[in-house]
Amino acid sequence: MVFNLGEKMMFFDGGMGSVLQKMGLKTGELPELLCINEPEKISSIHAQYIKSGANFITTNTFGANSFKVSKTDYSVDDVIKAAVNCVKSAIKECNKPETYVALDIGPTGKLLKPLGDTDFDDAYNAFKEMAVAGEKWGADCVIAETFTDTLELKAAVLAVKENTSLPLFTTCSFDENAKLLTGGSPEAVVALLEGLGVDALGINCSLGPKQLRPIFDRMVAVSSLPIVINPNAGLPEIIDGNTVYNVDAEEFSEDVLYFAENGASVIGGCCGTTPEHIAKTYEKCSKIVPKPITDKNLCVVSSYAKVQELGKMPVIIGERINPTGKKLFKEALRNNNIDYILSEGIAQQKSGAHILDVNVGLPEIDEKAVMLEAIEKIQGIIDLPLQIDTSSAEVMEAALRKYNGKAMINSVNGKQCEMEKIFPLVKKYGGVVVALTIDENGIPETAEGRYEIARKIVETAEKYGISKKDIVVDALTMTVSSSQDAARITLDALSMIKQRLGVKTVLGVSNVSFGLPNREVINSTFFALALYAGLDAGIINPNSEAMMNAYVSYLALKEYDENCQMYVERFSQMDKAETKKADKEFTLYDVIVSGWADKAYDFTVKKLETSAPTDIIDNIIVAALNEVGNGFEKKKIFLPQLMTSAKAAANAFDAIKDYLKNSGEKQEIRGRIAIATVKGDIHDIGKNIVKVMLENYGFKVDDLGKDVDCQYIADFVKENKIKLLGLSALMTTTVPYMEETIKIIHNMGLDCKIMVGGAVLTPEYAQMINADFYGKDAMASVNYANQVFDDKK
Repeated sequence: MVFNLGEKMMFFDGGMGSVLQKMGLKTGELPELLCINEPEKISSIHAQYIKSGANFITTNTFGANSFKVSKTDYSVDDVIKAAVNCVKSAIKECNKPETYVALDIGPTGKLLKPLGDTDFDDAYNAFKEMAVAGEKWGADCVIAETFTDTLELKAAVLAVKENTSLPLFTTCSFDENAKLLTGGSPEAVVALLEGLGVDALGINCSLGPKQLRPIFDRMVAVSSLPIVINPNAGLPEIIDGNTVYNVDAEEFSEDVLYFAENGASVIGGCCGTTPEHIAKTYEKCSKIVPKPITDKNLCVVSSYAKVQELGKMPVIIGERINPTGKKLFKEALRNNNIDYILSEGIAQQKSGAHILDVNVGLPEIDEKAVMLEAIEKIQGIIDLPLQIDTSSAEVMEAALRKYNGKAMINSVNGKQCEMEKIFPLVKKYGGVVVALTIDENGIPETAEGRYEIARKIVETAEKYGISKKDIVVDALTMTVSSSQDAARITLDALSMIKQRLGVKTVLGVSNVSFGLPNREVINSTFFALALYAGLDAGIINPNSEAMMNAYVSYLALKEYDENCQMYVERFSQMDKAETKKADKEFTLYDVIVSGWADKAYDFTVKKLETSAPTDIIDNIIVAALNEVGNGFEKKKIFLPQLMTSAKAAANAFDAIKDYLKNSGEKQEIRGRIAIATVKGDIHDIGKNIVKVMLENYGFKVDDLGKDVDCQYIADFVKENKIKLLGLSALMTTTVPYMEETIKIIHNMGLDCKIMVGGAVLTPEYAQMINADFYGKDAMASVNYANQVFDDKK
C-alpha cells in the first residue's frame, strides 16, 4: 500500500483559495500564478498546514492546465515547477518527516463530448502535461480532485498512470443528492476508479462534513481501496461581500471524527478550511487507527450513472446490437446507420435489459471507427452499462479507453495468445471479462474439460493482477439439434465452474435452439434451467416475450421478486402484442425525451406534413422538454439526459426553421435574453447549459461569453433593450464582479430583470446583491424566463 495507507491516520491540508482571499487575493486573479509572483506567500500557507499535522501538501496548481495557463505569460511547466518548489521550501523549513508533495490536478472547466465540445484526447493531453511536469519537478504523488464528470476523471487518471510513476489519489464532488454533475453515483465512481487502478479514492468539496456522511457511507460500503475525504468547512455564505463558511474549526473536527472512526484512511479539508481546521482535526483524529481496508469482492460493471452487480440476482444482457444472423443489422452497419443501433438499444432498455452487448464486427467496415461512434452515441441516450464485444484487441482497447464506466469485456478464452492480448487491457482499463471455455484444442465435450479451461483462465488472470471477481465464465451453449446431450453438458459445466471456482457465470442462451423450429420454446425452457443451475447473466433477446416471461417467473419463484411485484406489473399491462407494437413505433415526442438527436430533424419534417409548426412546438417539443425538465428537477434524470434531449429539441427546431424559411413564414421568438460569465471567471459549463435549454424553449439567447467586463454587459443590455440577463460565476474570487455588474445596470436605470447562478451562490446572496432571481440549475432559469416574458406579455 502506498505511503502505508491504512496503518495510521494520515492527513491532507485544507483550502488554498479561501485562505488566499483572506490574505488579499484580488478578484479575478489566478491564484496559481502566485507560485511565481509571490512564492513566499504560498510557501507560508503550506508551512502552516505542515505545522498543523498535514502529511500531504497539495501544490497550488488546481487550475494550472493549458486551457487556462495558455492565456497568461507562463507555461504549464513554469507554474508547476514554481508550485512544487513552494511546497518543497515549506517542507524544508518545517523539517517534518512523512510530508509529501501532492500535485493538485483539477478539472479543465470544460464539458467533454458528447455533452460538450471538448475532445477526450484534448483533456487527456492537458492532464498529461501537468502530470509530466509534476513528476519532473519532484512531486511525490498526484491528487486529482473536485471532478464531477467521470469521463473527464478517466482522462486524468489515464494521463497520470500512462505518463508517470506517481501514486494517484482521486476525489469527486457530489451534490446533496449524492450525484455528480453528470449523474454519477458513489458506487459508479468506485467501480470506475477501482477498475482503473488508482491508489486511493474519495470525496471532496461541494458540501460540509455533516452533508457528506451518507455519501461517505455508501462509498465505504463498496470500496476495496483506501478512502480520502476532504470536506468543505460547511456551506458558503456571503457576508458584506465576503465568502464565509459556516463551520468553524472545532465543529469541523468533531464532524470529521465520524469519518476517521468509520473507514477513512486520509482526512483533510477543502474550501473554507484553514490551518486551524486541520490542526483541530489532527488533534482529534491522529491517534485513531483506520479500519482495515477489505476487498468487498463485488462483481460490478457500470456506466457513467448506473452500476450493475452480477451475483446479487440474475441479470439480462441484451443481445440485439450484434450483426450475427441479422440481415437488417448488417445492412445498417454497411450504411453507417447508427440510428438503427440506437433503436435496438432503446427497445432493449424498455424491455428490461440490464446490460447491452455491443458488437459491430463486419469484415467490410471500419470496426474501430463504428464501435467508437456507437459507444459514444449509445452512452449519449442510454444509461445502461455496456458489454464491448469484439474479437479485435485493437478495437477493444480503443473502446475501453473512451467508454465512460467499467465495461463488460467480451471476451477472452483459454488460448495463451488470447490471454496475452486481453488480460493487459482488463488490468489497465478495468472491466469484467467474459471467459469462454475454449482453448487451442477447441471446445471440450465434457463438463470437466470446460471447468479445466475455466480454472486455467482464472489462474492466468491472477498472474496479471486480475481478481476472479472480475471474471465471468461462459460454459458455452451448444445446439441440441446436433448433440442430444449438449444442454446437459453446458448446465453441468456451469454448476461445476460456479461451485468450484467461485466465479460468476454467463451464457449466450439462444444458441441452444439453432436449427430448430419454434426456437423461443426451447430457448425459454433452457434459460429457466440455466437460471436454476446458477446462471448469473443471460445474453438473450429481452424483446422476446417468452424469454422475459421465463425470467420474471424465475425471479418470483426464487424469492428475488419481493411480493411478486415485477411479475404482477408485467402481466397487468396491456395486451402483449399491442405493447410490442407500441414499443416499435417511436414518435417525435419519444425521440426528444430519449435524446435521439440524429432522428429529431427527420421526425419533425415528417410531422410537419400533418401538423402546424406552432402545434409541434407547443404540444410536442416543449411538452417533451417539460417532461425531461421535471425529471431533472426531481433528480430522476441527470445532466447527460437533459443535454441530449436539448440537442434533439434543437434539431427539431432547426427543421421547423427550415420549413418556415421555405414557406415565407416567421418563427415567433418568445423573448430575448443575454447571458455571460462575469469578469475574471473563465468557467462556462453552467452558462452553456442554460443557453441550450433557453434556446430550446424558444428564446433568443445572446451569449456574451466568459470573463466579460461589467460595463460591457451593461452597455449591451442598454443598446439591445435586453429584458432578462443571466450572470454566472463559479469562483468566490469573481462573485464581486457579479454584484458590480448589477449595480451598474441599476444605476443606468435599465428595465432588465437579472438572474444569477453558480456553485458558490445562494438565494440569500442573490437577494443581497439585488439580483431578481437565483437559478439553482438550468431548468430553474427556464422557468423564471417563462415567468418574466409571460408577465411582460
